[in-house]
Amino acid sequence: MTSSTRVPAAEITGVYGGLLKIVMRKMFGQVPEAAGVMWHYPAVFKDSMGFGRKVDSWNRLDPNLASFAAMTAAGVVGCSFCLDLHYFMAHNRGLDEAKAREVPRWRESTAFTPLERRVMEYAEAMSQTPPAVTDEMTAALLAALGAPALVELTARIGMMNMTARGNVALGIHSAEFSDACGLPPLATASTDGVARA
Repeated sequence: MTSSTRVPAAEITGVYGGLLKIVMRKMFGQVPEAAGVMWHYPAVFKDSMGFGRKVDSWNRLDPNLASFAAMTAAGVVGCSFCLDLHYFMAHNRGLDEAKAREVPRWRESTAFTPLERRVMEYAEAMSQTPPAVTDEMTAALLAALGAPALVELTARIGMMNMTARGNVALGIHSAEFSDACGLPPLATASTDGVARA
């Protein structure tokens, strides 16, 4: 197998590895190269997957807002793998896939409500280095969402930054999940240098 990543993918082996491959093929139709990269240290891979499942169980934030925030953060960081995976997951979870497709160009798109725009602005500001979150952004979201949902939003964006920055550093790119299930392509941003899937 020729690898396009900075760390070549390892062969996923063992009982847990075999189960993992079955689950990934069922979920995604393939075993992404990213899994092989992370398999070099299975404990990191397992713990990351476990934390990801816990994040998915959080429920104080509207699922569409959570999806848009994660995709916005992935776009700012430049993680095409994360953008594509979250678009695919939005489709599979019955979320608003037409809006999810527009996230990479959210500033130019007319698809989003004012609250959705505030959430994406917050995700973008949080994902910059250094973070550019303002008191005004936080106050507006606190009033609109309440404290539990704002805390969840912030944690989700932080988690996406950790994942996306790790993927970019390791050279992990889109696995084209959305292409595999026939989704229309993600919109591309006309400005801001937002990542394209």
